[in-house]
Amino acid sequence: MTIVLSEPGIDGLTGVVDALRAWQDDRTPLQLHPGDLGWAWALGAERLAAAVRTWSTDGRIIAVGYLDAPDVLRLTTAPDVRQDEGLARQLLADLDDPKRGVLPPGKVGLELPDGALLRETLLAAGWHPDEPWTPLRHDLSEPVKDSGLRIEVAGPKTAGTRTAVHRSAFGSARFTEEIWHVLAAGPVYADARCLIGYDHQDNAVAAVTVWSAGPGKPGLLEPMGVHADHRGHGHGTAICLAAAATLREMGASSALVATPSSNTAAVATYRAAGYEPSTERLDVSRPA
Repeated sequence: MTIVLSEPGIDGLTGVVDALRAWQDDRTPLQLHPGDLGWAWALGAERLAAAVRTWSTDGRIIAVGYLDAPDVLRLTTAPDVRQDEGLARQLLADLDDPKRGVLPPGKVGLELPDGALLRETLLAAGWHPDEPWTPLRHDLSEPVKDSGLRIEVAGPKTAGTRTAVHRSAFGSARFTEEIWHVLAAGPVYADARCLIGYDHQDNAVAAVTVWSAGPGKPGLLEPMGVHADHRGHGHGTAICLAAAATLREMGASSALVATPSSNTAAVATYRAAGYEPSTERLDVSRPA
């Protein structure tokens, strides 16, 4: 088959998101999710489009890559071609050659789902195993227990509260109220909710954004954080419970999240909220 590498442009982003929605499956607990692009929409559609690459055949998208950083690509494929040798060889060629406009020269990292022939192909070509990640999954076939927090869905009037919790949690000034409005105006946010958790003193103590991929498909937590002034009280576990409950209300089959395995505190928080870890997954990297 002839495989075409391209940049989708702003007009093509909706088609990319639709493809990612179709590929979500509980049998693949960690792969690029529509919510990842939804969260990145906060950068603006133009910047997001410049960071996305697609591989297509006969007009059908069969692989999507998102440059989460200049030297980090998150890539997934349609499930039916995950073991396709021709696609794996084409992806290797495109990822290895900076002139093809996917990755820069030098050391780069790649996230890809388990079960992809591309992983074996890259390792055989001299790429190396890299950072380990722990995927976690909360089954949503049964009701989720109450979080114990008062949960509010953020909207235009409470966007300032939502973003203030995030800035405190991550020690970053980048997520402003103005950026939240850009995020919320993106088409993927129609299937998302920003949740704010309040304690018994009505302090905004934690926040999370959840992203649905459609009924019967896994949803995603991205991101979750606890206000720096309110840590150590179980609020991280509580907001993760609220996230799972909200995704269940939205029809999701499960709630997914992933964290670097080195972040043992985060893994413990998710596990305390009923998220079960899957097999650890390694990124791969191209040496300098």
